[in-house]
Amino acid sequence: MLDDQISTIHGVGQTIGRRLNDLGISTIRDLLFYFPWRYDNFGASVPMAGLQVGQTINVSGQVELIQSKKSHRRRMNITEALVSDDSGSIRVIWFNQPFIGKSLHAGDQISLAGRVQEDMAGLVLSSPMYEKISAGRTLHTQGLVPNYHLTAGITHKQLRYLLSQVLPLAKEVPDFVPPEIIKTYQLWPLDRAIGKIHFPESQAEIDQAKRRLSFNELFLLQLNAQLVSRNLAAAVAQPIQFDEALTKSFVQSLPFTLTDDQKKAVWVALGDLAKDKPMTRMLEGDVGSGKTMVAAILAINVAVNNYQTALMAPTAILARQHFLGLSKILAPLKISTALLISGQTLHCHPGVCRDPVKISRPKLLAKIKDGEIALVLGTHALISEDVEFKNLVLAIVDEQHRFGVRQRQALLNKAGNGLTPHLLSMTATPIPRSLALALYGDLHISIIKQKPASRLKIITEIVSDNERARVYAFVRAQIAAGRQAFVVCPLIDESDQLGIKSVKAEYERLKQFIFGDLSIGLLHGKLKAKDKDQVMQDFLDRKYQILLATAVIEVGVDVPNATVMLIENAERFGLAQLHQYRGRVGRDIHQSYCFLLTDASAGPSRQRLQAMLEFDDGFALAKADLQFRGPGEVYGVAQKGFPELKLANLFDLALMKQAKDAAAGLLGRDATLNLWPVLAQEASRLAQEAHLE
Repeated sequence: MLDDQISTIHGVGQTIGRRLNDLGISTIRDLLFYFPWRYDNFGASVPMAGLQVGQTINVSGQVELIQSKKSHRRRMNITEALVSDDSGSIRVIWFNQPFIGKSLHAGDQISLAGRVQEDMAGLVLSSPMYEKISAGRTLHTQGLVPNYHLTAGITHKQLRYLLSQVLPLAKEVPDFVPPEIIKTYQLWPLDRAIGKIHFPESQAEIDQAKRRLSFNELFLLQLNAQLVSRNLAAAVAQPIQFDEALTKSFVQSLPFTLTDDQKKAVWVALGDLAKDKPMTRMLEGDVGSGKTMVAAILAINVAVNNYQTALMAPTAILARQHFLGLSKILAPLKISTALLISGQTLHCHPGVCRDPVKISRPKLLAKIKDGEIALVLGTHALISEDVEFKNLVLAIVDEQHRFGVRQRQALLNKAGNGLTPHLLSMTATPIPRSLALALYGDLHISIIKQKPASRLKIITEIVSDNERARVYAFVRAQIAAGRQAFVVCPLIDESDQLGIKSVKAEYERLKQFIFGDLSIGLLHGKLKAKDKDQVMQDFLDRKYQILLATAVIEVGVDVPNATVMLIENAERFGLAQLHQYRGRVGRDIHQSYCFLLTDASAGPSRQRLQAMLEFDDGFALAKADLQFRGPGEVYGVAQKGFPELKLANLFDLALMKQAKDAAAGLLGRDATLNLWPVLAQEASRLAQEAHLE
């Protein structure tokens, strides 16, 4: 039953089923685990005689009169009703919902929830939520009412109704947490937690349900992290001897000074490399903080020990930029480098790499196999079957959350010497340390917070729609000065979400009405990979003065000449994501600017964007976003590298410790999990989705 398709539920046809699929709901189990993100508190029903203007209330009563009419002046349908209880009555008005006049009739007992207003005729409820009162409890208008993330064509009412039908099946959900752990940590039964997370009767019930379901998430993550840690403890890696003299000489030759954070990250990572156990280190740092230079110093030490390093990047253009930058600074050290991406292979001879030379793929593969290439940079092409290394000792994964676990494992399997390579994962996604510990257990973490001293702070401004002309004039002035600009939109195509900018429509509008005399490029996720790379390369080569893009530029290349980042519908993005976009400019000596265009004039959305003006630190912004929106939206559960955390509070360190202790105690009794087959099955499922680390 749990794995039955959602279409088996009464009221779900093809269209509704397709819309539910868009929310990730395909089965009854998916629906049960589609949790609310907030609750409306309408309290108990109050008598109408005591209503006051401004109250948000629930009232129940009988429909005395109801009629629908057309308002010719305002060109809309108006449904008006009079609802009364024993103490009094109130007028109710709905706009452009003519179906209400057909579904409600005089004599119906109904429950209403909304805000009390006042007009010339007295108190009124304008467009309140409503439902007929049946024998069962009300779902939409009384007490704590769940709200869900929606998609076009799906309403809260539909989700609540569907959940009310399937909730009895929560008893069939297998509970993978052993009974002794449930007892030790005083956790609710799983079926009760699922039921009360959807339809609670008090805040205390919400808290207990969240605690149980959050524990499940953290317990599974900790269990897998500790299993991986045990496997790594048995693995053997090639120790790398630190060449102190060469490293110091290289660092002193750089045209800039390493930040203290960079030096610290290098030092601890070199210490990891010196051991015969594989390094598993994550290097976090904002865009432009200098993570690649840390990777370069590690690769130098690997090379002078006569071993190989592979650096895998998510896009061809990013891999090419890494190659061009690193090959130039490594050439004087006589360290050979190569680029391996689909459709292009380049090689830099040691000591003479001013301009890379083309090399045939077979010749390059032969050099990699013979160990002639010390540092190979590339994309997924690095894990092709025909790529063989002689002695791969260090694997570096850039923007590691863009790769699936199998892709990272495939790179490590290229070692060629029977040993486990050291692994350095780099990310610009600011993950709070508490979250990282929850996700990755014993993974070692280095954080680079400092920016190079030469970097100017990016001037950030929240801009209302009526100030658009001023911003366009500023963009034109920057371009006249020889600079370039990004424009980011939330959507690729037009949709029925009124007011939300699509990159294709905005591209046509800017070309036709605003910047017709300028060259504009278009970049979005529906383009083929090679076309994306070409557009980005053309922008880098200044063939475009403005680049319109969607989220695909979140992981991008350095465009030193770009000084303006203009983000449409900024309230639609998370703060961590906005910070990533902002980091695409300000990469050179020029003062750079980020404009956040929004229609949000007040309230939580505007307050959230205000954090972009207050903080220039990705970690502070990520923490703020977690408090505003929750982990799933901040980190994007659709991204391959992040396990789905639906409810876990990433700052509940006490619950994290309990989950960690519970996992450790269990594995101490039976590391094979044979005693708990349901848990073993669930852990295996998660291992396919979780980070390699």
